[in-house]
Amino acid sequence: MKSLLKTNTRRKNYSWKRFIIFVLVSAILSQETSIQASVEQSTAAALSGPVTSNFVHKILLTMTDKEKIGQLVMPSVRDGQASDQHIQHLIKTYGSGSVIYYGKANAEKIAKFTNQLQKWASETRLQIPLFISGDLEYGPYQHVTDGTDFPRQMAIGATRDRKTAEQIAKITAIELKAMGFNWNYSPLTDVNTNPANPVIGVRSFGEKTDLVSQMAVAQIKGYQENGVVATAKHFPGHGDTNADSHLHLAAVNYDRKTLEEIHLPPFKEAIAAGVDAIMTAHVIIDSIDAELPATLSKKVVTGLLRNQMRFNGIIVTDSMSMDAIDHHWGTGQAAVMAINAGADIVMATGSYKHQLETYHALYHAFKSGELTEKRVNDSVKRILSAKVKYDLFNHRYVDPVHAKKVVNNPEHKKIAAKAAKKSITVLKNENVLPFKANDKHATIFVVGPEIFESRKQMEAIIQSVRHKTFGKVTHTITSADPTAAEIQNATNLANQADRLIVATYSASTLSQGQIRLVKALESSGKPLVVLSLGLPYDIKHFPAIGAYIASYAIDRWGSPVPSSWNAAVDVLFGSKPEGKLPVSIKGLYQFGDGLAF
Repeated sequence: MKSLLKTNTRRKNYSWKRFIIFVLVSAILSQETSIQASVEQSTAAALSGPVTSNFVHKILLTMTDKEKIGQLVMPSVRDGQASDQHIQHLIKTYGSGSVIYYGKANAEKIAKFTNQLQKWASETRLQIPLFISGDLEYGPYQHVTDGTDFPRQMAIGATRDRKTAEQIAKITAIELKAMGFNWNYSPLTDVNTNPANPVIGVRSFGEKTDLVSQMAVAQIKGYQENGVVATAKHFPGHGDTNADSHLHLAAVNYDRKTLEEIHLPPFKEAIAAGVDAIMTAHVIIDSIDAELPATLSKKVVTGLLRNQMRFNGIIVTDSMSMDAIDHHWGTGQAAVMAINAGADIVMATGSYKHQLETYHALYHAFKSGELTEKRVNDSVKRILSAKVKYDLFNHRYVDPVHAKKVVNNPEHKKIAAKAAKKSITVLKNENVLPFKANDKHATIFVVGPEIFESRKQMEAIIQSVRHKTFGKVTHTITSADPTAAEIQNATNLANQADRLIVATYSASTLSQGQIRLVKALESSGKPLVVLSLGLPYDIKHFPAIGAYIASYAIDRWGSPVPSSWNAAVDVLFGSKPEGKLPVSIKGLYQFGDGLAF
């Protein structure tokens, strides 16, 4: 009987405990449901209300940790493929707030693609629109097959014309915005003081601080007044490096005075002009932080850029898949270091696996406290505020048919051709130029190298020569470093011609084979002009050449700018050269040199 009473007592106690637990759990669940309902109501209210600074605050209050981290990650997208399940997953599941576009497609296809990206973003809980960005340093043509191709920045520097610089940025912005882009990684604000720089070169306006500052400010105005975020890069300067940060960790060892007087002023001018984004360089600046590259250095990003230079816009890293970062720190660890250093957006351009690694590393660092709530919230507020400023919440979609018309505007192409014409720089002419286009009996021989194993650039140049002359055109295309046999073949063809055109290309140092080829043809005694397609420094290897033209047309990746080489060919046949050298060539030519005829 006692046993039975004890059992009944235990059951009553157990039932009572279960009841208490049930009540507590119910209360917790009810509270969570109430909180969730409140969050959803707040989100709905924020999204339905006017887009103001208070709007940003409301959105931030409703965001989950995962949604906040998503705004800090910028994955890459490629080739205009709207069916890419990976990027859809990154946007809809991980809440990525921006993308960077790579690849080549036409304007209509890209416009449809950006619409699809924005649609995926609109299907997320908060419906926050995307920043859709791209490296479009020489205009839309860099990634858009029917886009306008403008001269490289060193060519723009050669024009010495701020109005031209601004107009180029304006038209670029108009074409980009029509396709759904709202952010461009331009202008380069690097002062190219190292002639052997393997990664900047013709991507820089030149070697003088004032010139770079003036042109950068003009382009920032052209981009941002026409609805596209401009980006000054690569902070605090990549112009004096002797290593390519895509392949190696670069470092500069100049003193703080050199940094302050030469490399920082263009960034200061950009900030004063209201630039909305700055990209960091994967370069160690010894005078500030001898241990870490700028991208990962709190001394550089927060200490110098935020605190000393008072920049309040978005700080974005350069590509974190570049070997300078990935090989030394790894994708995830580097992402956390970059945000802790003060960056707002990590450019996750590696594989899908690396992109997920970036997101997870940031999320776990946030949850563990390695990234503080203030550090993350500050970045998210900047990003959302910029999206409000550029009215992305109200205008996220574009008309693909309209985009095609805008991008294929013939007037834009004419302006690009005119700008290119103003940039072509003749450094030497000893009665060689101009060639006579109407001489039906003259044979012109054209020779030049493959560029990154591609013959397309030289084939286009040869075709441009054919369009200009009534005479016969012969040609050969050599390897990037011509062999003795290739040089002999070129010499034989040159002996049968009346005039010679030799195109050279260097991204940093001209190959010995190209040097030998020029000298071999020079010895023929025929009228010869050297046309440099990349850096203008090639002439230092053959200073006695009869004529030399700098076109600044092709960068270190071999990216083509037809408007520039077509303008150079026009000058060959009598068009007035107007460009002034934006760099100096030691012992031969000064900054500002340039002939006319």
